[in-house]
Amino acid sequence: MPHKVYSVRAQRWAMVLIWLVPFLWTVNIVASRQAPGVVSPNVLALGRWALAGSILTVFSARELWQHRCVLWQQRWRYLLLGGCGMWICGAWVYLAGESTVSMNISLIYASSPVLIAMGSVLWLKEHFSMRQLWGVVLAMSGVVHVIVQGQWANLSAVNLVPGDLWIVGAAVAWAAYALLQRRWPSVMSSTAQLAAICLGGVLVILPFALWELASAHTPSIGANALGLMVLTALLPGVMAYWIYGWAQKVLGASRVAVTLYLGPLYTAVVAWGVLNEPLGGFHLVGGLLILSGVALVMISKTRTD
Repeated sequence: MPHKVYSVRAQRWAMVLIWLVPFLWTVNIVASRQAPGVVSPNVLALGRWALAGSILTVFSARELWQHRCVLWQQRWRYLLLGGCGMWICGAWVYLAGESTVSMNISLIYASSPVLIAMGSVLWLKEHFSMRQLWGVVLAMSGVVHVIVQGQWANLSAVNLVPGDLWIVGAAVAWAAYALLQRRWPSVMSSTAQLAAICLGGVLVILPFALWELASAHTPSIGANALGLMVLTALLPGVMAYWIYGWAQKVLGASRVAVTLYLGPLYTAVVAWGVLNEPLGGFHLVGGLLILSGVALVMISKTRTD
């Protein structure tokens, strides 16, 4: 099925909005720090995506009903997409935070854009120029520079723990989520498509959440837990995933994926503004590398990209 060609105006909007996605996802980082002792990983993921899916369904109910036969025929696709994007990239990240440090999480998760770029070239046959390859190298270098605070010798201090393996799975799952959506273009709008994926994700997460709720060690769901569910559903949920999915349709998987490198930079700013953590010179150097790399990948050549 040939990909739809979008207008120049749509491409410009996508290029602007995609910069917002990493910032929205930093909300999930703040929430994950508050989750232990408040709500268990799978229960938080279930509440997040059940609420997000309900909101999206309200706005796309007519379209979903119109395409109900297609949705049923492709139900395994939506279960797989929901499992990758909502369960593994949701609950597994919360699980990882219980046993690994943010440096390890950032380093490992930053590999997902590289996996997406490689998959886009090898599997989806997307164009990826030498200029864009250098952009990936620059952006990845900036990510590492921020994470190690300019002290590259710190890389030798990274030790794998169980949480690191959860993040390895999440990085691979995010690459699969992005590539499969590009591989399986939908006739539905981005809103209806995401609503269907949320439903698939909820069905996958449900048995794991029920198992957690049956455990004696699972915190009861209180006001704080509900607040985290609402927060993660609206910002890093509905808004971030909708923008990412729509921009990927417009710009392509590899060009959109590279903006994930902005995550550590945005996180540093949020930590400074919300958690009063200081900003250092390494943030400036890393930020320049990241932004330069993102620009190299995302600036299109009209005839080829």
